[in-house]
Amino acid sequence: MADRLTEIVIPKEKALFRMDARGRWHNAHGPFRKKSIIDHFNRSIRKDAAGFFVTQINGERIEKVYFPVEDTAFFATDIIAGDPIRLILNTGEEIPLIPEALFIQNDNLYMARGADRIRFSERSLLHLADRMEGDDGVYTLQVGKRRHPIRIEPPA
Repeated sequence: MADRLTEIVIPKEKALFRMDARGRWHNAHGPFRKKSIIDHFNRSIRKDAAGFFVTQINGERIEKVYFPVEDTAFFATDIIAGDPIRLILNTGEEIPLIPEALFIQNDNLYMARGADRIRFSERSLLHLADRMEGDDGVYTLQVGKRRHPIRIEPPA
C-alpha cells in the first residue's frame, strides 16, 4: 500500500520543527513537552543522502519532512549493562557499544556508526560513569577486564 501513496517532501528550510544539540525537539512555541509526541518523532527519524527526516502516512499521502539538526539526530538515551554493553537509542533501536568507536568532541561523548555519530545523553553517561576514568586529558572506558582509550576526535 505504501508504494501507491503520493509522497510529499518538505525541505528542512520549511520544516516547522528542529532538533537541538541535546536531542530535544522544538517548534515555534519552544521545546516539545508531551512524551508521546517526542517518542513518536524519535521513532520516526530516518536518514538518507539529503539528511535527517521524519515520515508519516497522512491519508493517501506519505509525508517526508527533513528537519534541521544542531549536532546529530541519534542519541544513546540509556545503557543496558552486560557483555556486550548495549545502547538504547532515542529511535528505539538497541545496539552494542563499540569501545573502539568512542570519541570525545566539544566535551561530549560520541560513538561513530558508519558515517553517523551517536551522542550520549546525560542519563546514559551517568550509567557509564563508574566505568570511565580521565586523567590529564586521557580518557578510558572499562569494559570487562579491559580499559579502552577514548579518542579526542572522531575515528577515521
